[in-house]
This record gives sequence, structure tokens and C-alpha cells, in this order.
Amino acid sequence: MSTVAQLAVVTTGCTNFRQTSKCLGFCFRIDGHALTSVFTTTAINRTATLRNRAKGPLLVTCSAAKPSSSSDVSSSARIRSEVLTPFRSVRMFFYIAFIAQASLGGLIAITQLIGALANPSRADSVADIAKGLGIDIGAAALFAFLYYRENKIKNAQMAKLSREENLSNLKLRVDEKKIISVSDFRGLARVVILAGPSSFIKEAFELSEAFTEQLVERGVLVVPFCTDGNGPDFEFDETEEMKQFTNKRRRLWQLVPVLTPEWSQWLDEQKKLASVSPESPVYLSLRMDGRVRGSGVGYPPWNAFVAQLPPVKGMWSGLLDGMDGRVL
Repeated sequence: MSTVAQLAVVTTGCTNFRQTSKCLGFCFRIDGHALTSVFTTTAINRTATLRNRAKGPLLVTCSAAKPSSSSDVSSSARIRSEVLTPFRSVRMFFYIAFIAQASLGGLIAITQLIGALANPSRADSVADIAKGLGIDIGAAALFAFLYYRENKIKNAQMAKLSREENLSNLKLRVDEKKIISVSDFRGLARVVILAGPSSFIKEAFELSEAFTEQLVERGVLVVPFCTDGNGPDFEFDETEEMKQFTNKRRRLWQLVPVLTPEWSQWLDEQKKLASVSPESPVYLSLRMDGRVRGSGVGYPPWNAFVAQLPPVKGMWSGLLDGMDGRVL
């Protein structure tokens, strides 16, 4: 039995009805027979089921719905961009205003220049008019360049914030009964994501052993993501004298990615943007506020994390949460 499901925009119409309705639904084909589940949006958001109560045949036309693009900028990313650069919109508004003013002045100067060239009695004013025209053209070109640069920086920042927003929506398993998003760790922990084959994850696990206590004090939590499909095989010391240290090790490496295709897609996009080979093992560290702090190819610098990140408890708690030390 073969089953194919497709998200579609369904247009229905019956021979005994004058109106047609468009609604969002799922079209299933099982052994060549089409079954359609349709959802319509009404004033009270009810779910309606299409039924052929008329005597005539029910006509159903399906068209594929446009998938949502990962490059779409969310409203949350726009708000964060405004918070980070509150005066950018004001600057861009004045750039446009100055461009319009200089362009208008240039048009007026062109008409004056044409009139002066056509009238020999105004030949003395040609130099002054040409000088003013040159100033208007230069001003328009300058503010157009400033607007283009500001808009380019804005688009780059929005793209970065959008990628961070997509990362924050990815799911993590804390234990057998609790699954949360990456965004739930904002203000609570500094997440470090490792992506690579299981051998890379195991080696990074062993390299972090000497810095376990310092990393836990700084609120670091590691997310190991095996790209080869094999789960990480961590070995902990279960002796009684090492029980406290082992608990810290387990806490440091307790997170497990959920819905791995979404994680793979997000990591592939980041590698493509950074011109990194898809097979290369990488790490990504987040700040306490959820923004990307640093990334790189290979093993994460555990010693640098210990040296640069402030503890999450004590006199430095909360004071440097937004700074998180130097960006790698």
C-alpha cells in the first residue's frame, strides 16, 4: 500500500451550488484513491468537513501550496534588530530625504542650466549653475551610497538574527519526559553545539574532562549532534569516589537533539554560508542571551571558554551575562 500526503489549496464546487470555496487541506492518495481532509477558516475558526450532500458530483481541484521559506524574517527578529540598532530607521529616513532634496535641486539646476545656455544674456551664470548642479549630484550620490551601505548592513543583521531565531526553535531532550527549545535556555545557560561524526563527539567529550567543573560553574551545556547517524557513546566513571564529578559530567553532556532532520538542515545552511565543507566537524557557542558568540571548525576551545566566560554564580552573576567575554 502506497501513501502520499501533500499540503494543498483545495477548491471545491458542486453542480448544484453557485459558489466555490478555497481552503487549506491535506490530500492523501492510498492505492490510487484520493482522500481529502480540508480545513477552512471561518469567523470562529471552525474545522469544516466537505460532504457531498447534493445530488451532483463533488468537484475537487487541488493545487500545491507554496512552502514557507527559511529566509523569511520573523517579527521577533525584526524587533531584536530594532532594539540592537534603534536609530537605524531614523538614519535611513534622513538619507532618503536628503536624496530626494538633492535630486529635486539637481532637476531645478538642470532646467536653469538649459535656460542659461539658450539665453546668451545669462551666460555669466552658467558656471554658478553648473557648480550647484555638481554639488546636488554629489550629495545625491553620497547619500545614496550611505543608504545602500546601511541597508546592506541591516539585511545582514536581519539574516543573522533570523538564523539565530530558527536555531532557538530547535528542540532538545533534557530527560525522558522533558523536551524543550533552545530558546528556553536564555538567561539560564550557555549552550555549545557540537556537530560531527561520533568519533569527533567522543574525542571532544574526552578533551572536556579536565575543564568539567569550570564549565559547569559557567553554565555551559553541550549539545552533541552526530552527523553519521550513530549516537555518542559516553563512558562515565561510576566509582563511589568519583560520583560527584560524574554527576557534573552528566549534567554538562545531558542534552540530546530532537528532530534531527531540522538540526541537519540548519547546520548545513550555516556551513554553506560560512563556506565550510559539509563533512567538516564544527562547534557553535551561544551567549547567555541566546545569540551566537563564536563558532569554528574542529574541537571547541574548552580552555578559552573557562578563561573568558564569567561564572553564573557569585558577584559576577548577571553583570556580564550579555557580554560573555571576548568573541572567538
